[in-house]
Amino acid sequence: MKGIVLAGGSGSRLFPLTKITNKHLLPIFDRPMIYYPIQTLVDAGIRDIMIVTGGRNSGDFLRLLANGKEFGLKHINYTYQEGEGGIADALALAEHFADGQKICVVLGDNIIEGDVKSAVEQFRAQEKGAHILLKEVTDAERFGVAEVDGGKVVGIEEKPKRPKSNFAVTGIYMYDATVFEKIRTLVPSRRGELEITDVNNAYIREGTMTHSLLHGWWTDAGTFDSLLRAANLVAQSAGREAEAGSPASAVEGTVRA
Repeated sequence: MKGIVLAGGSGSRLFPLTKITNKHLLPIFDRPMIYYPIQTLVDAGIRDIMIVTGGRNSGDFLRLLANGKEFGLKHINYTYQEGEGGIADALALAEHFADGQKICVVLGDNIIEGDVKSAVEQFRAQEKGAHILLKEVTDAERFGVAEVDGGKVVGIEEKPKRPKSNFAVTGIYMYDATVFEKIRTLVPSRRGELEITDVNNAYIREGTMTHSLLHGWWTDAGTFDSLLRAANLVAQSAGREAEAGSPASAVEGTVRA
């Protein structure tokens, strides 16, 4: 399975910070934001990874990440999204890279506490279709919301005023090779973008969508509030790991903080 991190867009909700850099290069505690989705893929056993980026600062990703040696990788692939056509539009740029294989897609501002290895293994064994990760939240209206019936996702509604459940669709998606055919059938939404929710609903209609629940905390980092929340959550997790480790690791954790 191949991994794709979507790190384009203007990040306008984080102006003026993103006037001088890409949102995904902003710091989350002690590391750039882009490090976290890459680590999510690596922890799931995925080593063939592409970064989809865009904007005036796209070259900074290459300067920062190079070929991914810091993550134990031999190579990272890059591609460029012109403009802001939406998540599905950005994903379409990775069709040649996917080369007919299954893919795991992570939004570049999604940060999780745990890992998705078990979900990835489940999807590896799935004959076809898609797999999404859901998280129960208290502010579901901010996200795509999954309607679940009889243990199956029967529909997803984007940022509903009256959510049908508290299960948010996290920014981690797994697809078979037909995802690119589905993207080609999409029409732009009222925002003028190709929506990933429309892709997911296409899989739901054909009856090949599965899901699992994400354990541990999860947050995006696309607003000032969520950027701060992400940094605090990561710092708290790092502190707990230091306390649970050896005296040496605790000292290292203190220095890093």
